[in-house]
Amino acid sequence: QVQLVESGGGLVQAGGSLRLSCAASGRTLSNIVMGWFRLTPGKAREFVAALDRSDNTAFYGDSVRGRFYIFSDNAKNTVYLQMDSVIPEDTAVYYCAARRQYITTMEADYNYWGQGTRVTVSS
Repeated sequence: QVQLVESGGGLVQAGGSLRLSCAASGRTLSNIVMGWFRLTPGKAREFVAALDRSDNTAFYGDSVRGRFYIFSDNAKNTVYLQMDSVIPEDTAVYYCAARRQYITTMEADYNYWGQGTRVTVSS
């Protein structure tokens, strides 16, 4: 089992930055893939970014590519989502997720989920 706890959400002005954290505990393995998804009312959960910690390969959703950056501190078993140049459309609850093996963008492929952290971007 893997437990995930997100933190770092809050209110930020458009154009600003925010950093989300996801701390993993339990049976964490070095080859685990950790990702971020977000959920907005009335919409399906959207893939944001994922990182394969075994080789530091990252992949981003189209709507955030070039503005968000995912990276990890393996010693702390923590993955971060650096959100820069945020826009009101980034307002959502952000969820950390984990799976083994390779990166995918499908939420159904992720076995472990955090409780979510809310991000609100004001215009």
